[in-house]
Amino acid sequence: MRIVSANLNGIRSASNKGFLDWAAQSGADVIGLQELKAQAGDLTDAMRAPAGYRGYFHYAQKKGYSGVGLYCRREPDRLIEGLGLPEFDAEGRYIEAQFGKLSVISVYLPSGSSGEERQQVKFAFMAAFWPHLAQLAQCGRDILLLGDWNIAHNEIDLKNWKGNLKNSGFLPEERAWIGRVFGELKLVDVWRTLYPDAPGYTWWSNRGQAYAKDVGWRIDYHIATAALAATARQASVYKDVKFSDHAPLVVDYDYPL
Repeated sequence: MRIVSANLNGIRSASNKGFLDWAAQSGADVIGLQELKAQAGDLTDAMRAPAGYRGYFHYAQKKGYSGVGLYCRREPDRLIEGLGLPEFDAEGRYIEAQFGKLSVISVYLPSGSSGEERQQVKFAFMAAFWPHLAQLAQCGRDILLLGDWNIAHNEIDLKNWKGNLKNSGFLPEERAWIGRVFGELKLVDVWRTLYPDAPGYTWWSNRGQAYAKDVGWRIDYHIATAALAATARQASVYKDVKFSDHAPLVVDYDYPL
């Protein structure tokens, strides 16, 4: 089972850069999408259903903003859009597809980098999301959370960690919260488990020469329940083509779908 997480920073922009062609050839069973930045009427037929896939989406109410989706080769047994929290569901941040005992979820946590107001929204989302994460961790299903969490956990997860200790995405409160996801809830950071010493950056600022110099952040994750995480065999960050300011995170699992 191959699963991909990809923040597109605009599905229309990424499509123009070849993302749909890559998706069709990726061999992925499910692709989790974040930052659609589009409404239903903006999507072409190819965006809704690339070759071999059917797309499922949770759009933000605000045009050109947020939004998540899943491209699935197999039709899910059940689809859940949103968390049941109106203030956050309006921003299109959560979609879950269930296949038997497996849940594959695309999630996009708020960014607080634009200012204090959005940082407080991010903290509010983290607090509201926690009970749901705890329920997922304890529900007895195999859970795989894909997405852009907008948090780098440890120093290895971003190049310039010393310069970002007071910046959104690497604040002590954020790092402690995601640490609780791994420690208290026993959910597993799949990349870091497979590759303890490899940075695995998935996002680079558009400023300066961050991408060219690989001054990146690892803020896109596969986070799984323990039994599922134990089936992960290999992972990679796809950088041959630059579809957005993020790169797709690809993981192969020895798990039937």
